[in-house]
Amino acid sequence: MAKKGQTFKNYDLDFKLKVVKEQQAGMSYTALERKYSIPWATIATWMRIIRRDGMLDLKQRGGHNKKDIDYKERYEILKKFQDFLATSEQKKK
Repeated sequence: MAKKGQTFKNYDLDFKLKVVKEQQAGMSYTALERKYSIPWATIATWMRIIRRDGMLDLKQRGGHNKKDIDYKERYEILKKFQDFLATSEQKKK
């Protein structure tokens, strides 16, 4: 977890791809860590992103990956749900 006041270093995409290609060629995380002076966990994160997304340039931020639904669509969903609740209440009686 980040500490208060901690700064992060940003790496450009070309550099990331260079490091990732070297790792895929068989170089270890620790060797890359010594060569480029970056934490091995950072390289491992880049590799995980490559495996998950297939590319590095798209970075997902935050925990939500929901599509935006406009208010008309939300209204229709709510209306259907209210109809469903009304019919289920009538069946109980």
